[in-house]
Amino acid sequence: MDWGKVIYIFFALMSLTTTVGFLYEHNEVALFVAASINLISTLLKIGVKNILSAELFASSLVADLHLIPAFVFLQVGGNETMAISLAIGAIVANMFSLALVLIEALKTREEF
Repeated sequence: MDWGKVIYIFFALMSLTTTVGFLYEHNEVALFVAASINLISTLLKIGVKNILSAELFASSLVADLHLIPAFVFLQVGGNETMAISLAIGAIVANMFSLALVLIEALKTREEF
């Protein structure tokens, strides 16, 4: 088992689930945790060397650029509707990222 890949996929999945958790409980702490986990996931994707690494990194950046402004809108502006809509965009980007992870896993499985 490749533990580096386990940690990488763990944080990718964790970033999706914590963002969904924010949609369930609309508070600043849940959104901060989601943004923090997503930033860790983005940092882990910098070192990935596979077929779809550029696409994975780009999708993670998209999620970051949704969650960080969502936190600002919720914390500073008090605009919960905008924060929720940006979080939904981050969820879509994270789902795309996980779909790419699955495609990459199938491609590497075919090579063996």
